Parts: sequence; structure tokens; C-alpha cells
Amino acid sequence: MTPGRGTEPPKDGGAERISLRDAPVLVTGASGFVGSAVAQALAARGARLRVLVRSSSPTANLKGLNAEVVEGDVRDPAAMTAALRGIRYFFHVAADYRLWAPDPEEIVRNNLDGARSAMEAALASGVERLVYTSSVATLRLRPDRSPADETQPLSEADAVGAYKRSKVAAEALVRHLVYDRGLPAVIVNPSTPVGPRDVRPTPTGRILVEAATGRMPAFVDTGLNLVHVDDVAQGHLMALERGRIGERYILGGQDIALQQMLAEIARLAGRRPPTVKLPLGPLRPLAELAELAGRLTGREPFLTRDSLKMARHPMYFTSRKAQAELGYAARPHQEAIRDALDWFRAAGYLK
Repeated sequence: MTPGRGTEPPKDGGAERISLRDAPVLVTGASGFVGSAVAQALAARGARLRVLVRSSSPTANLKGLNAEVVEGDVRDPAAMTAALRGIRYFFHVAADYRLWAPDPEEIVRNNLDGARSAMEAALASGVERLVYTSSVATLRLRPDRSPADETQPLSEADAVGAYKRSKVAAEALVRHLVYDRGLPAVIVNPSTPVGPRDVRPTPTGRILVEAATGRMPAFVDTGLNLVHVDDVAQGHLMALERGRIGERYILGGQDIALQQMLAEIARLAGRRPPTVKLPLGPLRPLAELAELAGRLTGREPFLTRDSLKMARHPMYFTSRKAQAELGYAARPHQEAIRDALDWFRAAGYLK
């Protein structure tokens, strides 16, 4: 789905005059990792906060949060309509962030149907402005391993795995609604957040836990763009206040090779860093066995065929556009890793 030809996004209508203090704001996904960071940042700014969470969602990240908590599913139009009643600004952060599921199309349905329901409800309710949380998974990587930017979107046909396909399709839907129906949305594309409150944990959080507990004795030749989750949250607020409607902004940190990342985790955890580099090819049978075990147990495998495909190309990105237009900045990735490990340790994940 692409923006209509000859159309223009709606005018920003005085985005520079946005004030979050006492403003009614809705956040979806506030019980999750990025969503909880966005909710915390909004609460700190004095927003009149409402959060929509499913009845089955973990509640740890909601404790102590100064917010009205309402139960509902983003895929339910009636729930979204009710949650947006009286809301001025909207952050749609909720997503199914799994790289594997017994039924991969479930991930696609969750993310695409959730985005459609949320955006349609936002249009109907007349919110002044919203931020849609996409992902760098929607952007094409550069063959020369140089950092990718917002100018080269990935097609759904070229996306590896259900999660990436779902985010490509959902972002395309949002952009279509911006250009064709005047949806006042700014899109943000976080890279690889790490930090506190990763309760599930996310796929990257699992890497930190496994490495810190000595269960990752080897590595493959790939890399990530690591960013502190609280910096991503601040980037969301900046996007609401200063972002151009219809534009996408990468919210990233620093590019780092997986080997270096694991070495830093080992140092902070008091362990020896892994020194064995594994080729990707021989790992495929292990990934197939891990997926079979996952289907039998219902637990998401640590190693999958899609993760091996993605590892062939380092996921390096630049946040220059967000820095120039939003005033976005990210702290060193070492602080993000340290804060994540401190939280995992305190929460009992590193036994």
C-alpha cells in the first residue's frame, strides 16, 4: 500500500505550540517495553495519561504510573474508540514483537489489524496529532554495511520473517491514511532498544540475559544498532512536538558488532567474553530443531531460521534526520547495556 499520487500530508497546524502538561494523552502497549518507557516519559511531563492494556498483559510496568488504566485490545475497534474518547494526543506503541510464532501469520494479523483499528479510531475521534511506533525493520539495509537511513523503505516481499512483514505492511497502512485521509501521524522507527522494564523479555533482552548468565559461548559475524529505551521514549515525545506529519524518523543509538556487544555484557557480568566465531550455515539444522521444539512446547526458540537470515546483514542505522529535525540524542550504548543488566539482575533474571 502506497501513498496516493499527487497528495500531500496534512499541515502540521502549529506543532511547535504543543504542550503536554495536563494534555489528555493515550498510550497503547504501556505494559510492554517501549510503551512503558513512553508512558513514564509522558507522566514525567505532566500529561493527563490514559493507557490501554489487554487484560492478560503483565502489570509490573504499570505499578506507580500516574495514569488511568483501561482494559482492551487494540484490534477491537470498539475498545479503541472508547479509549480515544476525549484524547488530544495519541501514541500507538503496542505491537507483537516476536520473531517467531507457531503460526507466523498471527504476528502479521496482530500488528496489521492493531494498526488499522487504532488509526481508524484516531481518525474518527479527531485526535490532533499521533505518533505511530514502527521499526527499522521497515527499512532496507545497505549492502556495503554502511548505516541505513529513512530514504530506502523495504518492500513486504523482501522482508525476512513475519515480524518484519507485519511492520512493513502496518507502516504502509499508516502512510496511506496520512496521505489519503489526513491522518495526523508522525512515524518513528526505533532501532534495537535495551534498558530497564524489559519484562518479557524482548529478543534482544534475551540475548543480554543469555550472555550475562554464560549461555552464549560463541557469536556470529553480525551487528546491531543499540539504543537506550528511555532515549527512544524521549524521541517519541520529540516526534509529537516537532516531527513533520507523514515523515519517518529513526530513533537509534550506536552501531556495534555482536562480538563487541557480548564482550561488554561479559565484562559487566564478570564473565569471560566469547571468542569462537561460528559460520551461519551449520547453524541452520540447529535452528530447525529449535523451532520444532518450540512448536512442541509453545515456547519461543532462541535460535530461528529467520534470525539466521537476518544475521547475514548487520543492522546498522543512522539517526541523523531525527537529530537534525527533532533534536534527538542518544546516550552511549554502554549505558544502555549496563542499565538493562542492572534491571535484569534486580528483577531476578540473572540467577
